[in-house]
Amino acid sequence: PPTSLHDDHHTIKDILFCLLLHPIHSPNKKMVKAKKSVVKFVIDCTQPVDDKVLDVAQFEKYLHDRIKINGKTGQLAGSSVEISRDRTKLTIASPAELGFSKRQLKYLSKRYLKKQQLKEYMRVVASSKNSYELKYYEVQGGDEEDAEE
Repeated sequence: PPTSLHDDHHTIKDILFCLLLHPIHSPNKKMVKAKKSVVKFVIDCTQPVDDKVLDVAQFEKYLHDRIKINGKTGQLAGSSVEISRDRTKLTIASPAELGFSKRQLKYLSKRYLKKQQLKEYMRVVASSKNSYELKYYEVQGGDEEDAEE
């Protein structure tokens, strides 16, 4: 393939190949960089927070202390993983190249519920591709005979 755009015969394939070899520069001679892709995961704690069963600030601290990056805890600041919260939701933003696991968030959420003795009443459910939701178990009202005795 030709190495410059000044050759006589070039196809679209050749032009694209040349653009890969010679990236386009901005006017101030700096490379044009693509935005870093960030993956965001959301843990929605609306139900337990509204019932004053769960404290989002404590949950955030728990995740901050226990999220592992490359097999080590306490590496959040150096790896640019950010945890932010509003009143009822936690958002974990991670660079895509880090390969942060959504599954790890489910595991840590379940551990936190167990530590707070809420695991018997709540579960962690995937509500979308990048989010989890803390929900109460459905309680069936079929034990009416025990109540009469």
